[in-house]
Amino acid sequence: MTSPTVIAVASDSAHNIVKPVRKSIKLTAGLGVDGDAHAGETIQHRYDKKRNPDAPNLRQVHLMHAELFDHMAELGMTVKPGQMGENITTRNLEILHLPRGTHLKIGEAIIEITGLRNPCSYLNKIADGLMKACIARYEDGAIFPQSGVMGIVVAGGDIQAGDDIQIITPEEPHQRLEPV
Repeated sequence: MTSPTVIAVASDSAHNIVKPVRKSIKLTAGLGVDGDAHAGETIQHRYDKKRNPDAPNLRQVHLMHAELFDHMAELGMTVKPGQMGENITTRNLEILHLPRGTHLKIGEAIIEITGLRNPCSYLNKIADGLMKACIARYEDGAIFPQSGVMGIVVAGGDIQAGDDIQIITPEEPHQRLEPV
């Protein structure tokens, strides 16, 4: 099996769904991606910030698996890195099935996975039906969003396309990811 790798990085200082792809991004511990609209100790997501502005920011970094783009292409939808608002696009990493608390080490940076990203209706501006295509269900009937995962920055560092990703799983018992 091929090693997990970063294939693209993106950031945007404004709250836009599409983030421009960058040569590199810098992560800062406890805050997120430098210069990104979602960086901060407290929640920066516009909808959640209105409801609870002092909540801790469990959504400092958004990671997306490129395999989702492959699947969307099979459904006739073209999606490219950064278009779904992710900061880091990965390949060969089953991010949706990692347990909560997994650490991803990329260079010097360490990201702790906090939960699944809920897709929003803005995705339909990228491709008609994209939001619905990003939702599945677990065997128990619970909603299983497939639009990437969210995390917090445990250790800072620079990240760029081509960087390898090391997976450090937490001790058992593992908890499945839930939407954050």
